[in-house]
Amino acid sequence: MAGNRTFTMIKPDAVQDGHIGAILDKINAAGFRIVAMKMTKLSPEKAGEFYAVHRERPFYQELVDFMSSGPIVAAVLEKSNAVEDFRTLIGATDPAKAAPGTIRALYARNVGENAVHGSDSDENAAIESAFHFAVTEMF
Repeated sequence: MAGNRTFTMIKPDAVQDGHIGAILDKINAAGFRIVAMKMTKLSPEKAGEFYAVHRERPFYQELVDFMSSGPIVAAVLEKSNAVEDFRTLIGATDPAKAAPGTIRALYARNVGENAVHGSDSDENAAIESAFHFAVTEMF
């Protein structure tokens, strides 16, 4: 059974480009309820920890550098079938391949600076949410 929560980050490129409000509007319009949210900045160590699953990949250091380059907006979202529905809303990792109207098609710069992160499974949504938020910070 699909879970009802997912995790997202509005990445440094979208924050720098002034897209926080527009992205949050798209999230709200798609029926998600924000149950936790904060603007923060990841240290290189924290970014490395968050993306540890990619440690052996050639893009890992570039990803860590990018994700620690500026502020992010971390959020936990709630909706039935949250993970799958949110991944549909954000679109393909490569904005050139993302469906029209998706967050990445509208706001991403390129495949590396792709505006938002979205959990890829219910299990990872729980892990990623707990990485950024205490239980007492989720409502």
